[in-house]
Amino acid sequence: MHPDVVESSHGSCPYCGMALELTSPVIAPGAKQWTCPMHPEVVRDAPGDCPICGMALEPTAVELAAHEDPELADMSRRFWFAAAFGLPVLVLSMGDMLPGSPISALLPGRSRTFLEFLLATPVCLWSAWPFYVRAVASVRHASPNMFTLIGLGVAVAFGYSAVAAVFPGIFPETFRHANGDVAVYFEPATVIVALVLLGQVLELRARGRTNAALRGLLELAPATARRIDTDGREADVALSDVRVGDRLRVRPGDKIPVDGIVLDGSSTVDESMVSGEPISVAKRADDALVGGTVNKNGTLVMRAERVGADTLLARIVALVSDAQRSRAPIQTLADVVASYFVPAVIAIAALTFVLWASLGPEPRMAYAIVNAVAVLIIACPCALGLATPMSVMVAMGRGATLGVLFRSAEAIEQLRDVDTIVVDKTGTLTEGRPVLSAIVAAQGFDSNALLRLAASLERGSEHPLAEALVGAAEERGFALADVEQFAAIAGKGVTGTIEGRSVALGNPALMEQLGVSIDSLAERAEVMRAEGQSVMIAALDGHAAGLFGVADPLKTTTLRAIQQLRGQGLRVVMLTGDNVTTAQAVATRLGIDDVFAEVLPDQKAAAIKRLQLDHKVAMAGDGINDAPALAQADVGIAMGTGTDIAIESAGITLVKGDLNGIVRARALSKRTMANIKQNLFFAFAYNALGVPIAAGALYPITGLLLSPMIAAAAMSLSSVSVISNALRLRTVPL
Repeated sequence: MHPDVVESSHGSCPYCGMALELTSPVIAPGAKQWTCPMHPEVVRDAPGDCPICGMALEPTAVELAAHEDPELADMSRRFWFAAAFGLPVLVLSMGDMLPGSPISALLPGRSRTFLEFLLATPVCLWSAWPFYVRAVASVRHASPNMFTLIGLGVAVAFGYSAVAAVFPGIFPETFRHANGDVAVYFEPATVIVALVLLGQVLELRARGRTNAALRGLLELAPATARRIDTDGREADVALSDVRVGDRLRVRPGDKIPVDGIVLDGSSTVDESMVSGEPISVAKRADDALVGGTVNKNGTLVMRAERVGADTLLARIVALVSDAQRSRAPIQTLADVVASYFVPAVIAIAALTFVLWASLGPEPRMAYAIVNAVAVLIIACPCALGLATPMSVMVAMGRGATLGVLFRSAEAIEQLRDVDTIVVDKTGTLTEGRPVLSAIVAAQGFDSNALLRLAASLERGSEHPLAEALVGAAEERGFALADVEQFAAIAGKGVTGTIEGRSVALGNPALMEQLGVSIDSLAERAEVMRAEGQSVMIAALDGHAAGLFGVADPLKTTTLRAIQQLRGQGLRVVMLTGDNVTTAQAVATRLGIDDVFAEVLPDQKAAAIKRLQLDHKVAMAGDGINDAPALAQADVGIAMGTGTDIAIESAGITLVKGDLNGIVRARALSKRTMANIKQNLFFAFAYNALGVPIAAGALYPITGLLLSPMIAAAAMSLSSVSVISNALRLRTVPL
């Protein structure tokens, strides 16, 4: 809940008292920090309690090996102790409601009261001790929370009852029943402690299930890998011993050990654990492999590219773990309410005490104490604090199983409100692996020689169009030449000198800048663009030499995804640096009405900013040139197959790299925000109804008073209802 609090060892958040948790996933033991799951800005180097909400801090990293949660173990021990001692107290107190008043027949009034005192003392001192510690911390840090109310309520009920049991003679008549006995309230105090501890145990177990799901992701990686040494010998080694560059053999049925590239062999790989798609993917030489996926039917030899915490699997866990502790903007509402709520409840409890002590029936002081304690207990804002974080945590985990990684809770909330989706073309709508589809040589030029020179010029470029030229030249067996005086002109093309000849390759803007006339090729270029090809113009020694047509096939999922997005009422806009005609041809095939073409990389963010004047905009892209636009958009969506800088700039990453992920992400966003609102309604409605009843508002009409025990049960039930409602997100259809 408070991510600015960072510690290197387990402990509790000094603001809210929640247990610190690890900040990032680890495969091997290392330095640890603890944070509050409700206030992620609280980070400590040691275990402790959150100073804001009082919850025990949790480790920030998700470890492969499951460890016992020390707070869960401690709270469980205290709960069972409270239950074991509290049940006899409850029987002693309520037993006379049975016919014949059996308890009074066995034990006279003073003996029974003293026995209740003996049984309740260890419960209200030892079992409830964490509540007092967190209550004092909340006052010290000027951050009142649920433990402020619980600690105060239990201390008042037990302290008053203890004095009444040991020194009954000091109390005046206003504290006594008609028979002269001073009322004691050991049973509410002990039962309150037991019920609150039960609520803590249930909550800690729910949080533990979230971490268990993340550990389950890490466990998808195999424990060992089969490494091929330089002399060709093979041996199984621990996964932690695999290094970048190692050659590994993956046999049929084995899990891919780390992220890498296929060197030899062919097979199909089940990548459903990162993509959410059940269909296996064919793999051959130079294809990428993801650690943790399953090799189906062929033998592969791979080269390790990313190992340990750098693998996609570990990065997914890191992203989900960090995002689960982020705060949605809607959480601000709950925080503002909570900041005023606890002081207001204490004031209401004080007013309740004064009114009952002055106007209530005899014994007035006894009624005043009981009702004031009931107000303190029933108003504990634990459900309010859980309403948003629990839904966010569950949604993050659900998204990860669907191949949708949310970087923050804010991204979930913002995506729901988006009305315009802006998409890049290459790598987003298309496969991002263009192939050379046509060469048109101008009169007097040879197409093969032209391809060789163009590929030589583009050999050092990572642009997909450049890769298509280089790949085509290599397939034809051309020997590429060295380039001198190479220059890249952003958004236009490249120039250089090869074997003494001036070579340029790019778009019409580059040719215009170089003073090269392309009139003889213009008509043919336009026809190629209308067919959906990206056209590059080649110039040799200042003369137009030919055209290269490169086609980038659409992803098979793109059309369906665009149709679904438009069906949801979203405006879909294509934003690309490609030629207008080519971009329009692709847009026509997909049913996209709005196209911004020939947009330079530094202009994409400005285009997004213009759209934001009237719309809530999400941007989907995959390249370095998309990063500024992704950062500018209300929600940036990166293709998982794209560049690292694009992924780092985005709020959402689609692991599979297709737009179906946006459809899933938006559906999950809507479900999550609806779930949060339901939780907040439960929390607010519970307190709005519970506090007046606990204060005795119904007593003048119905004679009904709310026992502090019932108040504690209702308070715990409200937390359980919020947790249960949030857990529904794991199974809702999307």
